[in-house]
Amino acid sequence: MPPVVPPLPDVAGIRSRLRRDRRATFALGVLLTIATCALLAPILSPFDPNAQLDISRLQSQAPSWSHPLGTDPFSRDVLSRLLYGARISLLISFTAVALAMSFGTLIGAVAGYLGGAIDAVLMRLVDAAFSIPTLLLLIVVIALWGEVSTSALTLLIASVGWFTVSRLVRAETLAMRDADFVVAARALGVPAWRVLGQHVLPNVVGPAIIAAALAVGNVILLEAGLSYLGIGVRPPTASWGSIIQDGSERVSDLWWLTLFPGLAILVTVFACNALGDALRDALDPRQLQAAPDDDTPIKAT
Repeated sequence: MPPVVPPLPDVAGIRSRLRRDRRATFALGVLLTIATCALLAPILSPFDPNAQLDISRLQSQAPSWSHPLGTDPFSRDVLSRLLYGARISLLISFTAVALAMSFGTLIGAVAGYLGGAIDAVLMRLVDAAFSIPTLLLLIVVIALWGEVSTSALTLLIASVGWFTVSRLVRAETLAMRDADFVVAARALGVPAWRVLGQHVLPNVVGPAIIAAALAVGNVILLEAGLSYLGIGVRPPTASWGSIIQDGSERVSDLWWLTLFPGLAILVTVFACNALGDALRDALDPRQLQAAPDDDTPIKAT
């Protein structure tokens, strides 16, 4: 009997549709630009992000030629802090999302494939976690923990971010485990872990990829909110939320401390959402039946 070969996603077709999608091209360009600026922050930053440039007076300065984005109440250059803050915000968001998506995909696939008591226990735990608002849960944990490092904050965000993707992957796995090629693999005596890893997971990661693209923007907002409240990234380390917090008491006077990091958050979150929408359309099963060069989506019957 020939080996069971599961149908794999049409990677070439997905890539072709993403290249033709203007949203995906724009979003990727924006995200790559922001990531490049973050990586090159030591080169692009005109000053040290934590340097108090006018330590005698510690006065804020509006945007000028010497400080294009102004300075904060501690006379630190906002442009430099914005670039270095991008490194922290993006590092936390991408790392937390990668950890959460990996763990959530594993839990959802195991629960959906094995079913029974394991599925019931895991999903009840997920339902219980969903009943607690994420921001409130993080505030309570950080308050009990005390001061947390950037690594600990990343792990905390990841630990509460896998619930949604686990349910998405579980639903896809439930539909996939009765597919002909999965049933044939089990009939041939293929171990469960191999069926799950080689036959089921490659065909259920689509929702996880879409959820990951959308989750990056949500985590950026979550980290900015925690830093704004003073329980996220600790000063003097710069993040977009902490820069806004530095001028929160004098928004009308220090408008640049709210405007520029706020725009950075807005543009990044918008790009992540646009990329998630483009990925959702590219991975749509109805569109996967279309020819790679066909720009007209297939209508559902």
